[in-house]
Amino acid sequence: MVTPNQVQPMTIDELIEEFDDLGDWEAQCDLLIDLGFELPPFPADEKTEANRVHGCQSMVWLIANVKQDGEPTIELLADSDAMIVKGLIVVLLAAFSGRGPQEILDTDIEGIFARLGLNQHLSSARKNGLYGMVKRIRTIAASCV
Repeated sequence: MVTPNQVQPMTIDELIEEFDDLGDWEAQCDLLIDLGFELPPFPADEKTEANRVHGCQSMVWLIANVKQDGEPTIELLADSDAMIVKGLIVVLLAAFSGRGPQEILDTDIEGIFARLGLNQHLSSARKNGLYGMVKRIRTIAASCV
């Protein structure tokens, strides 16, 4: 279960600004890896096949808690066994976690990835995994609309 008061380490706007300030991909990649260390702990008992995101080269688990008090919001928690993927999870949490289902569906995540240079710098396998996580998050959101 996702902790209700989970705090995001960085907003998506702050992340984009940080990427812009760093400039080159090597420094940006180092930032992603550093951010991965800040992921909230993922419960070991939730690392199940049912929570695994398929399509990722590395192991990735994702769970969601839909809060129904007032307008529904979706709190996400995820983890991976690969450090760069942990950083990519931080990007997804900044973009999606704590938002309403329709807001998640309306988010231009492809535009965010392009702005961060992820489309240009990630390998095909990493991009496939990243979009696998996005698909899973959007499926969760769509089921709440």
